[in-house]
Amino acid sequence: MAKKKTSGTKSAGEGDAASSIQHLSRPQIQKLMDAFRLWNDNAHSQYIRRVRGRYWLAFLLLRFTGARIGEILCVNDSSDIDFARNEVRIIASECSSERKQERVIPVSTEVISRIYHYQSEFPAMRGKVFTLDQGNFRRKFYKRAKEAGIPRELSYPHILRHTRAIELIEAGVPLTMVQQLLGHALSSTTAVYLQRSEVAAKEILKEKGLL
Repeated sequence: MAKKKTSGTKSAGEGDAASSIQHLSRPQIQKLMDAFRLWNDNAHSQYIRRVRGRYWLAFLLLRFTGARIGEILCVNDSSDIDFARNEVRIIASECSSERKQERVIPVSTEVISRIYHYQSEFPAMRGKVFTLDQGNFRRKFYKRAKEAGIPRELSYPHILRHTRAIELIEAGVPLTMVQQLLGHALSSTTAVYLQRSEVAAKEILKEKGLL
């Protein structure tokens, strides 16, 4: 009988929809954040700070909104960010989509403050902070993930969306709210993450000898 593949992020059996969801563990996401932060902080000139700062801010929005990379790279920092309310307006799907459904996602004061300070340091970048080339962002992401020791199969931007979804559900955020924050058209799509969370809970209980 063939052995079942296992990893730190897959828990259920083959064929289970929930088991196919890859996400980063808490230590992994922290290491990835640290790698991005260090890379940004080690910029040795104003020009390099201006360039790296955009990738760092895009990473932070991906990390804490659970949005798709195409959605983040469409954010207009002049019109889509409410600095007083700490909210980001996300336009669903790609920028060129004719059907532009929107959702507003609250983010931490720290993230909003970083965007504000970047704009203050580089005022010429207002309105285009997040207009990055997606291919370039993916390459920067992979390099930071490699520095953080993240396995290659987990080193892609969309994994932050999966990670945020699992994080929200495990924190007890209602499924309907998670659906709204992620911009899922169907509740069944969001429910897959709930299944994954339940599987993770069973594994933890087993490891602790409670099942």
